[in-house]
Amino acid sequence: MKKSNIKPLLFTLLTFIDVSPGASNVFNVVSFGANPDGVTDSTAAFLKAWQAACGSASSATMMAPTGTFVVKAITFGGPCKSELKFQVAGTVVAPADYREFRNSGYWILFKKVSKFSLVGGTFDARANGFWACRKSGQNCPPGSISFSSANDVIISGVKSMNSQITHMTLNGCSNVAVRNVKLVAPKNSPNTDGLDVQLSTGVTFTGSTVQTGDDCVAIGPGTRNFLISKLACGPGHGVSIGSLAKELNEDGVENVTLSSSVFTGTQNGVRIKSWARPSTGFVKNVLLPRPNHEERSKPYHNRPKLLSFSQRLPYRAFGGEDKPSDV
Repeated sequence: MKKSNIKPLLFTLLTFIDVSPGASNVFNVVSFGANPDGVTDSTAAFLKAWQAACGSASSATMMAPTGTFVVKAITFGGPCKSELKFQVAGTVVAPADYREFRNSGYWILFKKVSKFSLVGGTFDARANGFWACRKSGQNCPPGSISFSSANDVIISGVKSMNSQITHMTLNGCSNVAVRNVKLVAPKNSPNTDGLDVQLSTGVTFTGSTVQTGDDCVAIGPGTRNFLISKLACGPGHGVSIGSLAKELNEDGVENVTLSSSVFTGTQNGVRIKSWARPSTGFVKNVLLPRPNHEERSKPYHNRPKLLSFSQRLPYRAFGGEDKPSDV
């Protein structure tokens, strides 16, 4: 095998958050009017708790205790004055009617946060109605947990269920650790990606499980220095780079490593997707050691192939233990 020239992925160990009890100011959403009955709209209370915690002069924790909280489309905006942790012990659910998202494009958005951690809890987007809308060909407003222009972030121990489209999106972020999360939707749910990353650098996705109806991980333009390790993927479509070349002038994807991962019952292993059109986009320095791949539904030739190419873009410096297979 040709020696890969992939550059080491650099990721700063995030040690800025003290998770010990009493280490920071605690802002309990119930104290701001949230009701854990699974019926009452707690959106305003969550926003008030966030504003108080975000405005704290010392490190703070926003706490959602046990119970079920209904939250509509909401933006948790930064920058905050200090390090902030959002600790969820219970369950946060979306409104039962997906139309309440209107044209927001997201369910929960963390925007311009820094030195922030999202820890624990279950987030249930209750997307059955949305999936029915999508399957009927109608225009349906999406929703997901999104991070935009965020830096130095930890996402740990979170469970996302029944996402409308993507469970979790990182857009324009840097230095993000996503670890020990579980992203779950039925295998026939439309376009329910697990983790989507684009225009982001220094991201690690480790020790996590993705069981969904589309890509376990989708790596979009502008992604650099991305490490995926100890991923359990399936059902789903595997790990995808792209789709790329949607625009003529587009950032490339580089320095991506996948290691110690298992694919079970997935449509693909790892694939690169691009539109068949001119573009400045590229893919380079991708290291793909052979994963443990069980029951993939699209074997290539007589045995599973790790990597498939779709359409054409400049591809450079791939390392791995299987040869590519065009599809």
